[in-house]
Amino acid sequence: MPSTAQLGKTHSILEWVHLFGVGAFNDKEVFLSEVDLAFSRRHLGPVSSLVAFEAAARLGSVSAAARELHLTQSAVSRQIKALEQHLDVALFIRENQSLKLTSGGMKYALEVRDGLYRLTEASMRLRANPLGGTLSLGILPTFGTRWLAPRLPDFLSAHPEIIVNLMTRLGPFDFHKDGLDAAIHFGHNDWQGTDSLFLRHEVVIPVCAPQIAQKYAFVVPDDLRNAPLLHMLTRPEAWERWFKLHGASSKPVAGMMVDQFATAAQLARSGLGVALIPEFLIEQELSSGDLIRALDMPMELAESYYLVWPNFGAKHAPLEAFKLWLIDRIKSET
Repeated sequence: MPSTAQLGKTHSILEWVHLFGVGAFNDKEVFLSEVDLAFSRRHLGPVSSLVAFEAAARLGSVSAAARELHLTQSAVSRQIKALEQHLDVALFIRENQSLKLTSGGMKYALEVRDGLYRLTEASMRLRANPLGGTLSLGILPTFGTRWLAPRLPDFLSAHPEIIVNLMTRLGPFDFHKDGLDAAIHFGHNDWQGTDSLFLRHEVVIPVCAPQIAQKYAFVVPDDLRNAPLLHMLTRPEAWERWFKLHGASSKPVAGMMVDQFATAAQLARSGLGVALIPEFLIEQELSSGDLIRALDMPMELAESYYLVWPNFGAKHAPLEAFKLWLIDRIKSET
């Protein structure tokens, strides 16, 4: 193992291999802990200076930053100056008592803000659960509210030591940036850098309010073209695929576009059209009669639901417990 003095120097990749051996590059934990962290601390800069810089960059004023941070203007100015000296880079252009970010300072401010936000989140999670056991989970909005939320009390009852944080999003999650332990993913099992657990297929059915079914008297698939059709932004070709599957014309179909199944279900309940929605997400509406099947003609999509998590780093006990619980729940419901 190299000495502390050797770690403190800047080395090329070949020099790191010489110091640590090729095997260290095959062990991410060893390499990150022994090389990256020791090397990066030299470039970090004082956190207090980063806080002062971020506030001044965001507010566009040293005085405003001073008020927010409950410091004097001279203290904030000293912190920013110390950071610029540490980096050997000018972050602001100072003209006639005005403050303007340089192009490099502008990009740096965004990255610093993101880093401070993640530190704040980590501190809040620790304060909320000092003993650890936090699971940060990315979820799809309707899947989270309609399927996961009603079942989550069962998991929390079995694991009261675990705090679950939920973050909803329609687009892909970034495990590095968002600080997530895992996410519910809809699509193909091709998310790079992750392991996954298959949850379920998606089978959609055409549903509408009873008055719409009565008005249009659907008998065959092509009859649905006479009614307004609601489209999902994330599944724009679903209706064309449904018509083709059931022997009707697959020509393009126009209609209102929405970004969530919950919105599509509400619009369909309100009599604004027919929607293709997974049956398991609208069990309540079907049971109450607020929605009915326009035609009993389901379609299974090629994509499926998965729980995905990064395939690097050590195992996270709360995630392991959540995976086992999910497996049991899915088995009991199929």
